[in-house]
Amino acid sequence: MRILHTSDWHVGRTLHGVSLQHAHERWFDHLVDVVREEAVDAVLVSGDVYDRAVPPVESVKLLSDALGRLCARTRVIVTPGNHDSATRLGFGSALWTDALVVRAGVGDVGRPVPVGDGLVYPLPYLDPDMTRQELADDAGAPLARSHQAVLTAAMDRVRADLAQRRRASRHRVPAAVMAHAFVAGGAESESERDIRVGGVSAVPAEVFGDEVDYVALGHLHGPQTVRGRTLARYAGSPVAFSFSECGHRKSAVVVDLAAGRAPRVEEVAAPVVRRLRHGRGPLDHLLSGRYDHWASDWCKFEVTDPHRPAHMRERLLERFPHAVVTLHTPDADVRPLSAVRVTAASDPFEVLDSFVSAVTGSEPTPTESVALRSAYESACSARRSA
Repeated sequence: MRILHTSDWHVGRTLHGVSLQHAHERWFDHLVDVVREEAVDAVLVSGDVYDRAVPPVESVKLLSDALGRLCARTRVIVTPGNHDSATRLGFGSALWTDALVVRAGVGDVGRPVPVGDGLVYPLPYLDPDMTRQELADDAGAPLARSHQAVLTAAMDRVRADLAQRRRASRHRVPAAVMAHAFVAGGAESESERDIRVGGVSAVPAEVFGDEVDYVALGHLHGPQTVRGRTLARYAGSPVAFSFSECGHRKSAVVVDLAAGRAPRVEEVAAPVVRRLRHGRGPLDHLLSGRYDHWASDWCKFEVTDPHRPAHMRERLLERFPHAVVTLHTPDADVRPLSAVRVTAASDPFEVLDSFVSAVTGSEPTPTESVALRSAYESACSARRSA
């Protein structure tokens, strides 16, 4: 069987308030092309389809269109992640055509989807507090309140079903598992939501055992392999969602699984609408011309001048129109401002002058002093006449 492993689409996500709609549209166009060119038997989406439990209307429309185009060419198997509402994502799934399979309920854990000559076992995101009762064994023994406990119980169901099917067919049927979890050893970024329960967020890779041939992971946004007894990979997100992902090479994964052969994996690079850039230094350095090739990229700038330059953000945006983050972060050797005690006896004009000096690093100019005094006197006059 040949599968295309993806995850963490996060449809509806923004980058510091900037819509990523166009980036997602490019991603879906790319997926359709890959499905056609690679002749995959199924596309796997291992959770976090939407960015939030109640997605905006335009996100629902975008996903509906994308799934329609993909299902016209191959089967698509979807599971919810920790960002999704399993109930909303799985609504009506029992009525859908065979081309689209959404496994959102715990009751489906251990029930495979036939793909080519193999099997795919979809596991939805398993929140320990929501699923440990339902995943308890027949004796009713309660599961521990941990990700490891619920995922181990889910994999026990998978192993039992897979063993029965392999005995019946008398050969090692290729099998893959879809799981949305933080597996120990994976590299995080700033854009994943914390799933810690009982102070622990990670599960050991050993919970997947070696009975299956491939584990299609979702949750971490950087493409990577995690060490375990079987091949387990994070496909990663198709788009960068934070500047901690500047170094990521976004991709999907084409995986070939066959009885008696090791899995064959090929990364397929995702399209890049805009690159992410992170610059730090004095404002004059950032505007010196050496960064002008960043003009069409999404940029984050940290300006390190001892005092905030006048019109800092405006000057950066003039040169870099897609600068979505502009921060004034003076170098560490700049001493923090000291607190000044202001009482009813303090001279208000001295307080105003000291504030300007603290913020700008210099005394107010005569023009600024006149403006400050005029504003103060107007405020006092308005208060007296109120």
